[in-house]
Amino acid sequence: MENNLMALEEDIVRMLKTVYDPEIPVNIYDLGLIYGVDIDDDNNVTITMTLTAPACPAADFIKEDVIMRIESIPDVKSVDVQIVFEPQWNQDMLSEEAKLELGFL
Repeated sequence: MENNLMALEEDIVRMLKTVYDPEIPVNIYDLGLIYGVDIDDDNNVTITMTLTAPACPAADFIKEDVIMRIESIPDVKSVDVQIVFEPQWNQDMLSEEAKLELGFL
C-alpha cells in the first residue's frame, strides 16, 4: 500500500510539472507554488498551493488546469485544490532549475 501511495504521489508531481503559469515559462511545481499534496485512503487528492500574487489574473486557469491534469491519473478518485496565501510566496521558493531558467543564478 505504501508503494502504491508513493507511486501515486510521483504521478501527481509529474503532472503538476506540466502545469504552467501562462506569464512565466516555469512549471508551478518548480516555481514553488505547491505547498502540499495529500492523498487519503480512497485516493482523493487535496492540493494546497499558492500563486505568485493574490491578484494573479491566471488563477482560475491554473486551478482548473491542475484539477484536469490530476483527475487524468487513473487511480485518482477526486481532486480538491486549495489556494492559500500563507506563507506568502517569494523567489526563495523557486527550485534551482527554475532560478537558472529565469536568470536568477
